[in-house]
Amino acid sequence: MFYREAGDFSTTYADDQQTFPIKFDRYRYYVVLFIAIVIVPFVINDYWANSLLLPFLIYAIAALGLNILVGYCGQVSLGTGGFMAVGAYSCYKFMTGVDIWWGGELLFRLPEFNIFFSVIMGGVMTALVGVLFGLPSLRIKGFYLAVATLAAQFFLVWLFNRVAWFYNYSASGQISAPERDLFGVLITGPSTPAWATYMFCLFFTIVSAVIARNMTRGAAGRKWMAIRDMDIAAEIIGVNPLKAKLTAFAVSSFFIGISGALFFAVYLGAVEVGEAFSITKSFLVLFMIIIGGLGSIFGSFAGAAFLVLLPVALKVVGVDWFGWPTDIVAHLQLVVVGGLIIVFLIAEPHGIAQLWRVAKEKLRLWPFPH
Repeated sequence: MFYREAGDFSTTYADDQQTFPIKFDRYRYYVVLFIAIVIVPFVINDYWANSLLLPFLIYAIAALGLNILVGYCGQVSLGTGGFMAVGAYSCYKFMTGVDIWWGGELLFRLPEFNIFFSVIMGGVMTALVGVLFGLPSLRIKGFYLAVATLAAQFFLVWLFNRVAWFYNYSASGQISAPERDLFGVLITGPSTPAWATYMFCLFFTIVSAVIARNMTRGAAGRKWMAIRDMDIAAEIIGVNPLKAKLTAFAVSSFFIGISGALFFAVYLGAVEVGEAFSITKSFLVLFMIIIGGLGSIFGSFAGAAFLVLLPVALKVVGVDWFGWPTDIVAHLQLVVVGGLIIVFLIAEPHGIAQLWRVAKEKLRLWPFPH
């Protein structure tokens, strides 16, 4: 009764196949977008941006990318942190100018890109690296593919630590985002306004969600799901496993690279690869899609929101209300996340997204039992 569909019918195929065919769903998402685009920029401050909104938007993009690979295509990956590092270091190189040396001589140098195209190029370079490390998926799968992507994680972190060209031969080994503006508004740097960084990340999040939603509903998404369900049967009916798997790796890595570039340039401003993009980051994004729901665009956002809000909520309750030490609260967070993963894997493998679908079904029937 609360969630009504009566009288909501389609008269064309385009109406029936749109992203939100139910009018109530469309209006609800329009309201959310209106609040996010029109209202939040006027009330946001540095605390809300740095503690909640920017991490949520950036991790949501990373979760979208990983969910395409793991949830839709069924290819297990533990190299998310390494691919985010590729996006971050690629963005840094394009922001500061790419110079190619050979035999002690400068062959050519690309000019500095603005922040928008630097983030895009970070995603493009990560997609190329993702395809390279996705080649083993043509021969191996399951646990062995997870180990291969885990090796990619460690190799990429080692590469960015050891090759000084990636961090422009800085003595500290860190990369720092220079000040860059877009249409006269600072996007990176210490004096960047909170609303500008929020709107910049929000733009990439909305575009990524629209692209991911349409790809998963189209021919590419159906091929990915066919490979996920049974790759041999998919190949028999005409799905090219080489093209399907590598496309999934490319698209997934592109989104993850975008999130890594935003994480470095807009959110942190300066990173050291071993600390910012360690194996912990890979597991964090993986936990997001497990808790949020595998094979669900909404689940990517739900999992990102949950794991971004959880540390803040535990800090408020544990430190501010009960006066517990911060280290105990930090360890409690690990216990809570681990327990929730076990609960979701046993009780609800499809995560928060499935709980939301069940809730909508109940709202359709309430107050009637059937």
